[in-house]
Amino acid sequence: MFWQEDKDEGTAYQVPDDVQDLLFKIDCKTLPLDHGYTLSEQILEHLPWMKDEPQAAIHQIHVAESANGWMRPEDPETEVLCVSHRTKMTIRLPQHRFADAKSLIGMKLDIGGYPLTVGPFRTRKLSKLTTIFARYLDTGGTTDEQQFLENVHKQLLEQGIQVKKMMSGKLLKHQTENGEILTRKLMISDLEVEQSVHLQQAGLGDKQLLGMGIFMPHKGIDAVNKKQEN
Repeated sequence: MFWQEDKDEGTAYQVPDDVQDLLFKIDCKTLPLDHGYTLSEQILEHLPWMKDEPQAAIHQIHVAESANGWMRPEDPETEVLCVSHRTKMTIRLPQHRFADAKSLIGMKLDIGGYPLTVGPFRTRKLSKLTTIFARYLDTGGTTDEQQFLENVHKQLLEQGIQVKKMMSGKLLKHQTENGEILTRKLMISDLEVEQSVHLQQAGLGDKQLLGMGIFMPHKGIDAVNKKQEN
């Protein structure tokens, strides 16, 4: 863990709309737990230009834990995700590509043998909350948590961001055609609003098309600062 003291945060900054999330409705019952690589390959087959868009990202499909005791599975060898009708498939794109993304609508994707039909999408602006997290961030192969945090700290400094609070999660494995990738969850808190938006737009690392290094607002931590979203 990397932690320093809070400071007051401004609320005047307005989030630009030049990069946004596109939330697609999907018709899908189940998905492989480890589906990031296959999902990326299927989407890029239909939207190959995403490889040349530096701010493009493909979120892995997330199914939240329910309030009825259901826990998200953890074993990719034996368990699958049960997809509800509220679950969305999300990609992050610059605004000038929104119209191009409509070609995905109606497509039937094969996600590791599980069918997924893509429906229409709505857009969602990035957040001005100053606590953000990435569900998966490439560790660069290291299994040492402290080394991972130090590497992230260095990457952020190279972008002119002096972090004050970071916390990482457990080690996860992702299979790709080119081998295994190790990731950890990363939460960063007490950023400047502009820094938060920058990291959401740019991501961290070079694997955003695999669903890694994509930052989202951590609303649970920033609940006391909900006025930032107003």
